[in-house]
Amino acid sequence: MKFVDEATITVQSGDGGRGCVSMRREKYIPKGGPDGGDGGKGGDVIIAASAARRTLYQFRFKRQFTAQRGGHGQGRNKSGKAGADLIIEVPPGTLLFDADTGDCIQDLNQPGQRYIAAKGGRGGQGNARFKSSTNRTPRFAQPGEPGETLGLRLELKLLADVGLVGLPNAGKSTLIAAVSSARPKVADYPFTTLTPSLGVVKIGQAEPFVMADIPGLIEGAHTGTGLGTQFLRHIERTRVLVHLIDAAAIDPEAPLVAYNTINRELAGHNPELLDKIHVIALNKMDLPAAQKGAEAFAKAFGDDRPIIRLSAATGSGCRRLTNMLLQYLYRESDHETE
Repeated sequence: MKFVDEATITVQSGDGGRGCVSMRREKYIPKGGPDGGDGGKGGDVIIAASAARRTLYQFRFKRQFTAQRGGHGQGRNKSGKAGADLIIEVPPGTLLFDADTGDCIQDLNQPGQRYIAAKGGRGGQGNARFKSSTNRTPRFAQPGEPGETLGLRLELKLLADVGLVGLPNAGKSTLIAAVSSARPKVADYPFTTLTPSLGVVKIGQAEPFVMADIPGLIEGAHTGTGLGTQFLRHIERTRVLVHLIDAAAIDPEAPLVAYNTINRELAGHNPELLDKIHVIALNKMDLPAAQKGAEAFAKAFGDDRPIIRLSAATGSGCRRLTNMLLQYLYRESDHETE
């Protein structure tokens, strides 16, 4: 269930500055000799894994990246300024491939990890460097070395930021279709969806996040019933869980059955799953029986966590859910980067 996002970019490091040809000319100092300074080094292109990035969405609009060139040398032995490095942030889990050969050159799988994709050109030496006993007035200097140009294919293999969990027919596929560009098959199946769906959720100018429709879990999933253990393994890597419940199917006499069933399966597989951020969402609020079921659930839940009521079919309440998820993900990113 790894989400694969790809982008191809071209990076170019900065050229080195050229050395300077200069002769010292000052009053009372005849034949001052050469004083040309060296050129500055060109800037490197650095690919950095950042927890604040979750997708390769940014490369959809910009594909050419160039670092700053080094400054040229000057007279009076003044060296040129080194060019600033260009740092390109990518999500952890990004693989870097040579676009021409297809070879994998780096796996950035940890936040804070960096890789110099293209080294800046070395600055040329000024004529002061070439002064010798046999050549006291050299009138030449080196040009700066050109920077490197490289085509990179970025491949992101990342489990979703947000996982949707719930019993079959809770409406997970409908919800992910409502909030993202994913288009899973949606119908009133008497069985669970067999293939996970992934969608990128974009809200305004905020960094997009990846949402996964985890196929419906059934009782006994943690023991291997159905495809339970396979899907539960995927949940371990998500950062936030949305517990989606069919409000229209809630029995007012036992409103927490669906919620407790899923929690038992999560705890049975790995108790740490219950420590993740859980968002409770009651779906299908457009159906007549949903209001009564939602009221019964809220009364029996007895928890200070917010309960979001929504209808994935009509879109009502979906924006509130995605905004809340975005806030939780930003808190997680801030914690990881501290």
